Amino acid sequence: MNVKSVEKNGNNATIVVEIDHDLMESGINKAYMKARKNITLPGFRKGKAPRKMIETMYGPHVFYEDGLEEIFPQVYDFAVKGQEGLKAIGRPSLTDMKIDDDTKTVTLTLTTELYPEVTLGQYKDLEVEKPEAEVTEAQVQAELDRMAENVSATESVDGPAKDGDTANIDFLGTLNGVPFDGGKGENYDLKLGSHSFVPGFEEQVVGMSAGEEKDIDITFPENYHKDLAGKAVVFHVKVNKVTETIVPAQDDDFARDVSEFDSLEELKNDIRAKALNNAQKQIDNAFENACIEKAAENTTVDMPSALVDNELDVQMERFAYQLQMSGYSMDQYAKMMGGDVNSMRNAFRPAAEKQARITVTLNKIVEAENITVSDEEVEAEYADLAKQYELELDKVKSMVPAEEITDSLKSKKAIRVIVDSAKAVAPAAKEETKTEE
Repeated sequence: MNVKSVEKNGNNATIVVEIDHDLMESGINKAYMKARKNITLPGFRKGKAPRKMIETMYGPHVFYEDGLEEIFPQVYDFAVKGQEGLKAIGRPSLTDMKIDDDTKTVTLTLTTELYPEVTLGQYKDLEVEKPEAEVTEAQVQAELDRMAENVSATESVDGPAKDGDTANIDFLGTLNGVPFDGGKGENYDLKLGSHSFVPGFEEQVVGMSAGEEKDIDITFPENYHKDLAGKAVVFHVKVNKVTETIVPAQDDDFARDVSEFDSLEELKNDIRAKALNNAQKQIDNAFENACIEKAAENTTVDMPSALVDNELDVQMERFAYQLQMSGYSMDQYAKMMGGDVNSMRNAFRPAAEKQARITVTLNKIVEAENITVSDEEVEAEYADLAKQYELELDKVKSMVPAEEITDSLKSKKAIRVIVDSAKAVAPAAKEETKTEE
């Protein structure tokens, strides 16, 4: 092979490379061997037609395109990766192919996007807002209430149902005497006061006892389903059973029942300490993200679309995996959201653009700070991954290239350069908006 010319223009490069006959011939022959099993020519059994006969019938260059695909990794390594100072992004595009039948050579014109020039702005000593972690008594009480609800018991009620009770009911809704879709239910547990049914329904069940039946008049709201919006209907309701929830008093006995503590005050202190720890973790994570984003915002870069598209592919694949774990495909989710996969991709693009800018910023900081990673650090990271995913160490090494581990560790060190030097400042006081009377 011979690289005839390389022209750079901003984030793009055009490379002209000449492929000699022997290399091109090897690719063409591989393409022919793959294709011939599906080719039938008169006088030959399927898959047995000679290459020269196929080329005579379909043209001498019939296998050139597929042959080029066979040798393209070698062409890429030599013509693109092998050029000093040329860091291509993604797969180059073939914009021209000239075949010289006399010299038996092929000249390709390739275009590719290049890794951008990155100019760092301020990334050390950044001032970033960071609030103090705090836990309110309301949060502590909410957790106590949740714990009490978890150990609550239910008891049957002989008398009339009241707010807070659960009524097990059968119901049938009719419009002008005719049952309507979605208006029937049996053995339905309705928590009275939950407002989970149409307005006015639960209020009229209050006061009913087990075994009692009655008709309930309801008018659907104007913003309800179009077939029933604003319509007056009748529900025939039968109460099968009424139960009430017995929530234990929150005292020292309760604390001993639900925890290892002997008093309610000790339990409250533990809840408060754990909530404060969780709040601090969230604040620390938010502070770190804000520092990284601010450093990236200070970076000057003409971002190539290929870098954004690569990040977009990663985010889409990650989201597709999450959907798969929930039993949905990307197409199904897109339809539920009233769009398609392309509209979802467009929705993800701003986040991909932000992450691509962060990535080039961290890479530049690695270069500027001469950040390195030792073999011992790589091995330790492999060991952590093996433990995290409960896999054999050799299995993890076969799945994750060492270069990927190294790059990840370098990025983490670059993040520490940003975050550890940043100065936390109190959030600015929010101005109260005054309303004119």
